[in-house]
Amino acid sequence: MKDKLEESNNSRKASTLVHEMDLDESELNDPFQALMEKAGNHGRYQTLYNYIFVSGLALAGAMIYMNIILALNIPDHWCTVPGREQTDFTLDQWREMTLPKMKDNRGKLTSHNCEMYDMNFTQITDWSTWNISQRTNLTTACQNGWTYDTTWYDSTIPTEENWICAKDLFVTNVFVVGRVTEVVGSFIFGQMGDSLGRRLVYYISVVFCSVGRLGSILCTGSYTWFLIMSGIVGLTVNSLFQSPQIIGMEISREEDRSRIAFFQSVGWSVGTTLMPLLFWWLRHWNSFMWLTSLPTAMVLIFSKYVIESPRWLISKRRFRDAIVQFKKIAKINGRSFDVTEKELTEIYSRDNHEVTYGMASLFNGWRLARNTIIMGFSWCVVAVSYFTLILFTSRMAGNPFLNFFYQSIVEIPAFMLGRYFGDKYGRRLTNSVTFLLAFFTCLPIVFYATDDRFEWLMIYLATFIKFLNALTFFTVNLQCLEIYPTCMRQTGLALGTILANGIGVLAPYLVYLGTTVNICAPYYILGTLFLLGGISGLFLPETMHKKLPDTMEEATNFGKHDKFFSLPKAPLAQDKKLASEPELTKLNQPAFGP
Repeated sequence: MKDKLEESNNSRKASTLVHEMDLDESELNDPFQALMEKAGNHGRYQTLYNYIFVSGLALAGAMIYMNIILALNIPDHWCTVPGREQTDFTLDQWREMTLPKMKDNRGKLTSHNCEMYDMNFTQITDWSTWNISQRTNLTTACQNGWTYDTTWYDSTIPTEENWICAKDLFVTNVFVVGRVTEVVGSFIFGQMGDSLGRRLVYYISVVFCSVGRLGSILCTGSYTWFLIMSGIVGLTVNSLFQSPQIIGMEISREEDRSRIAFFQSVGWSVGTTLMPLLFWWLRHWNSFMWLTSLPTAMVLIFSKYVIESPRWLISKRRFRDAIVQFKKIAKINGRSFDVTEKELTEIYSRDNHEVTYGMASLFNGWRLARNTIIMGFSWCVVAVSYFTLILFTSRMAGNPFLNFFYQSIVEIPAFMLGRYFGDKYGRRLTNSVTFLLAFFTCLPIVFYATDDRFEWLMIYLATFIKFLNALTFFTVNLQCLEIYPTCMRQTGLALGTILANGIGVLAPYLVYLGTTVNICAPYYILGTLFLLGGISGLFLPETMHKKLPDTMEEATNFGKHDKFFSLPKAPLAQDKKLASEPELTKLNQPAFGP
């Protein structure tokens, strides 16, 4: 009797605490975490997994994903006009004399990249009596090929294949094809991750990315095959990052979720920071591409440490397989996992096996549909701004490697601040405030970008926007992982990626517009998106200190009791313990023994 009264009091305490914190009981009751504690949810296996598959693969994946941007850089170029060897003109004087003028993206007159005057300058025998008034005004396309500025590169793919002038959209189209196949791949492999498992998708992703990128190195002579190989990379490049991170989150403590996102983000930034330095050293695109593509394939060496998520297996009611994975984790963590399949079945006996309908299930109910739409829009803003800024970097004045380096290195402190503010003030507020700061940073760029006296200011402001973009990416990615249920987590992340890349197709054209028509145009568009992203992000539920939802019902009710203007509160340790006790006591009952 005394035990029953004590149990009743404990339940009442738990209910009171839940009510005081405006939380559903389902947001705290997580028997899976107790199972993970038995196997170790913060042990040697998690450390090993985070370093190799979350951070290490992110580093290698970032290089295989982004190296194509540097390899497709188009340096300054102009028509080769024979005859200068017969004169004592400098290169600038010769270009002034033989090339017509054109307006650049700032509206300034400069030598034309793709046209020359239609006359044979080698026929001039006496330069002392010749003057510019004898030059024809007729122009023609380059007749003798092109000369490329080799200040920074010995060669890039466009300089080797002459993807310029009449073929100046070749490079843009490569990026567009990559975005399109990312949309297709995210749709296919995102749902595969939730239906067939994270581990299978991981293996497919590593193989496709490696074969696609290494194949593209060998196929530059055929533009069609180059596009196909680049498209193969795009198919699985997003799931290459998603699958390991999702597994890492699902086998770790709630307190470690932002840490895992931080591990992946820093791995990405280290990879993108190393790339420009390697290219600067090597100077040739071919050796650079080999060096930055092989590490992804080499991650397969550690395949014996890859597990399937036991949380996902339980959601599919594959309890025997889940126990196998628990035991693998426990072995490396130096623990013993003795829960039987019968016990596991009983713990989850009240959970009905849910039928889901792919991405359509993410719009089940008003609240989940609203969250899905806002998350999707946030992904769109992050993606289009990220790719626009990265691609625009290669077209900025000065050292292209340092420009890329600056844009990448600022991500590391951004992720540190993202983790700090996200854990202190919540994901929602951090996300919205960062978007709004990016909007205000776009304003001076719009006003001063056309004045080349402020070139240095534009570089600094663009780098600061990139810093804010990285901070927002960190929080949006974390929110997305925490807001969807286990049975739809990778699908939800994939939907965000699909929308992001669908809109991200615009990024190469924004860069083309900014470099050939008006340098301010991309920032008008980005500023508007940042403003809308900041406002809409306020309507998302706070995910900090909430358990990962496992069922569609939990996801549909997620954030139901959140107040619009509120900061997250950490649940008490006693509250967590009481909420999980009703399920965990079954582990100690003889009736459920082996």
